[in-house]
Amino acid sequence: MSAKSGGLQRKSKAATEIPSSSMADIAFLLLIFFMVSTVFQKDRNRDIEFAQAEAIEKIDKKQKDILNVWVEQTGAVFMNDVQYPMEEVGDVVFPIYVANRELVVSIRSDRSAPYHYIDQLQKELQSAGALKVMFTATLENTMTRQRR
Repeated sequence: MSAKSGGLQRKSKAATEIPSSSMADIAFLLLIFFMVSTVFQKDRNRDIEFAQAEAIEKIDKKQKDILNVWVEQTGAVFMNDVQYPMEEVGDVVFPIYVANRELVVSIRSDRSAPYHYIDQLQKELQSAGALKVMFTATLENTMTRQRR
């Protein structure tokens, strides 16, 4: 035995592997963090009475492919809960439509809104190139069962 070594040798060596025993815990904590801190945008309800229709067709698109445009009785236009002047609707919709060619514009208009507001909105959407437009309506309950 030499005096330099002192009889003690290092038994542990640096690990070459990354410990994976706590990986599931870390992933679970990250999942909880993102679930708690995420905020989902929700459209505010507008006090609008929709027009009635005899037949309606439900659109089968993803929420990201639908742009809701609210038109109130006074002619106020809202998109994503932000009010825009009627003259700026085409300028706002154009970049959204260029980014997503599957975009469908859903016009949600008050039943008693004057038609010239809807006509002006349609012209603005045409100038933006948005050609897929639908009108939101409620189903009219005209079907009644006849008694014998």
